[in-house]
Amino acid sequence: MIEYIKGGLAELSPATAVIDCNGLGYAVNISLNTYSAIQGKKECKLYIYEAIREDAYVLYGFADKRERELFLLLISVSGIGGNTARMVLSALSPSELVNIISTENATLLKTVKGIGLKTAQRIIVDLKDKIKTGLSMESTGSTNVASSASTQVQEEAVAALTMLGFAPAPSQKVVFSILQEEPNAPVEQVIKLALKRL
Repeated sequence: MIEYIKGGLAELSPATAVIDCNGLGYAVNISLNTYSAIQGKKECKLYIYEAIREDAYVLYGFADKRERELFLLLISVSGIGGNTARMVLSALSPSELVNIISTENATLLKTVKGIGLKTAQRIIVDLKDKIKTGLSMESTGSTNVASSASTQVQEEAVAALTMLGFAPAPSQKVVFSILQEEPNAPVEQVIKLALKRL
């Protein structure tokens, strides 16, 4: 079982990374989140999931353990394979995905290419409890406090925008991107910025 691969970054594309470990090149499938995290680096460390099938031996790599944990949860859902899970993690950041599942936002989840409404609902039903118990405990106390504060701000901002007549899905996406740029912004500021973008 390979836990991680660490070495020189020989080649990089948005879908794959080739890591040189003492002259042996490992081709690893990556998400866009991981691509962004390792882009421009000469050396990198990717946490690995090995998919061993009759016809293929495929490595999936992740810049951090949290993303790998989400990938493992996604492929545990019936009908979700490695490539679909990677597509979800390319379209959404790990924190966005956790937020979508915990708020049961199937509408936003089905905007991911290859995910229909039934699949989105299945992901939410299967993973909602696992996300709450597993991933929230994993993060450290300080980030937990910060994320719960920003989650509250996000929920209030989305609720306010929905009351103003904006659709929930785009509102959530805009609010989320604002909070990524300015994590400590108060609700009023987030709503004002969102109104300019919607």
